[in-house]
Amino acid sequence: MKFLVTAKYTTEGIRGVGKEGGTVRAEVIRALIENAGGQVEALYFAFGEFDLYILCDLPDHVTAAAVGVGSRAAGGVDATVVTLLTPEEIDTAARTPVMYQPPGG
Repeated sequence: MKFLVTAKYTTEGIRGVGKEGGTVRAEVIRALIENAGGQVEALYFAFGEFDLYILCDLPDHVTAAAVGVGSRAAGGVDATVVTLLTPEEIDTAARTPVMYQPPGG
């Protein structure tokens, strides 16, 4: 399953990046994801709303949640894990019948 991780470093976290450098932090991130059974497809540091973007494959949602919870609990970074869907998965979702009544309907 594909996921997009966006992250903002805390003051302490960005201080660590400044001290260790981006390459060391990227190696730590790759190790975290690979040790969870995943693979990093792309990793970029950025300026703007987020400091870090990671496109990765992880085995399942539980593993993705564990990576997100573990990295946030360690401090230094506020990370969000977003599930990504293929066009084919959206096609399947669009064809899946659901029963829903809107409020007031």
